Amino acid sequence: MSLLFVREDREYLLEPGETLESDLGVLEVPEDVAPGDVVQTHLGETFRARKLRGPDLFNHFERTGAPMMPRDVGLVIGHTGVAEGDTILDAGTGTGVLSASLARCGATVTTYEQDPEFADVARENMDLAGVADRVEVRAGDVTDDLNELDRYDVLTLDTADAPTVVERAPNLLVDGGFLAVYSPFVEHTREVVDAARGAELGGIETLETIQREMDFDERGSRPSTAGVGHTGYLTFARRV
Repeated sequence: MSLLFVREDREYLLEPGETLESDLGVLEVPEDVAPGDVVQTHLGETFRARKLRGPDLFNHFERTGAPMMPRDVGLVIGHTGVAEGDTILDAGTGTGVLSASLARCGATVTTYEQDPEFADVARENMDLAGVADRVEVRAGDVTDDLNELDRYDVLTLDTADAPTVVERAPNLLVDGGFLAVYSPFVEHTREVVDAARGAELGGIETLETIQREMDFDERGSRPSTAGVGHTGYLTFARRV
């Protein structure tokens, strides 16, 4: 089991028995290390072992592209009410941050990734997150299997062909099931909304996700001017 080894602003992901060489010395991770343990380098510099939590996945998953931001993951979970025992159909796995986060809520996830190599990386990331038993990563296009899939509690999409899948949402969702679609561009968002209306889904709403960090100093307090506050658009709907 991989653990984080943390010291001030440093953070390393290591496994028991692994060795880390840095300017702080050589750190030999004990085989019996546990979260909360303090370990030392040969120079006497200390690190504390920490168990991976959900937000850590964003920073330590192997990436195959830009992963979904934590703010967007939070909105998906909050607006769909994902809970233990739910079944979820996801398309556009990518790095797998969303699938892993949904599984850590107790849901069972079937996720589609078109690139076979990306799918292999996602499977490794599910192992790291400790949810490989609840996430099935399928290499392929979800639109090829639409006639064979069951009904799910939640449908999450982050793909260019999302409108095509949304059109079939009534056949993919249980009564009262939720749809969540991430779109990087507003034009794509409009196509998703039109498809949701055509499928006669209810509760259709689209949110632009914007988040600003606050700066506090001796002069006063204000939103930070650094970074990009906008990430994308999230459209939610429900089978009624």
